Amino acid sequence: MLNKLCLLLTLVTGLHAPLDAQITKEFVVKEKEGFNLVKFDFSSYKGTSVVAKKSSGQPLKVHAHLAKVNILPSFTQNISGKILNTSIDHRNVESENLGKTLSYRLFSEGKNDFDHSWFIDLDPGYLYDLNFNLGIGKTNFDLSEIPVSKCKIKTASADVSLDYSARIPNSVRMDTMMVAIKMGSLEASGLNYSNAEKMIFDVNYGTLDLSFDDEIRGGSTVWAMVGAGSVNIDLPSDDIPYIIRVKSTAMCRTSIPKYLRDLGNKTYASRGYDKNADNLLVFLIDISVGSVSLK
Repeated sequence: MLNKLCLLLTLVTGLHAPLDAQITKEFVVKEKEGFNLVKFDFSSYKGTSVVAKKSSGQPLKVHAHLAKVNILPSFTQNISGKILNTSIDHRNVESENLGKTLSYRLFSEGKNDFDHSWFIDLDPGYLYDLNFNLGIGKTNFDLSEIPVSKCKIKTASADVSLDYSARIPNSVRMDTMMVAIKMGSLEASGLNYSNAEKMIFDVNYGTLDLSFDDEIRGGSTVWAMVGAGSVNIDLPSDDIPYIIRVKSTAMCRTSIPKYLRDLGNKTYASRGYDKNADNLLVFLIDISVGSVSLK
């Protein structure tokens, strides 16, 4: 009887082991010549991701821990017209519906509830065009000292953290920095170091927390749009030239610092505002329901 019980426990354990097992995968681009731009497309339906600088001498190195061995990403790379095109696509074979997506968003209790984790290393010796399409989870970007000409991030229900921790400006002029989130939050710090001409931040339901330091290399237009939620912006010093235009409804609370000049029609300017300044910042805030806090 005891032998049968032990055998049963062994079988049960064996049946459950594959469900909890993880597979480790590594994706590496080893080409170093024949291109002047790395275009990286990353798509994952669920997981946590960390994107940061690592001087490996390789254009791309991705280390992944995947919870289920039957869901493997596809990895492609090719060089065309001096562009290294590389992509990782991790599709959802389980076809999670919106209800399940919302349950992850609302009832997830921990930081490790998203099954898969990705560690994406970018080398500062290459120029990047980044395109991320994320489902559920959390993603941390630290783009310090990484030359980026364009960065677009779209998520269904993933919180995004974006930082320039070294406080060193992007060595190239970025065309567009865009983050679009259906439901979740964006916490972005030191955005001026992106050296981006256009910054577009769009959240359907959730929070935008944006901060800017005083080192402004070139002018930028910043769109901050929220359907329902909040927009919180830490502004640069008052002697930096910037202007703020707010579009809001009666269902939105607005907090504006007293040191800003009120130009009328929900338009405000810093003391250093000069419409012809080379480093002029233009903030365009659009919110339907919630709050706007500037400080």
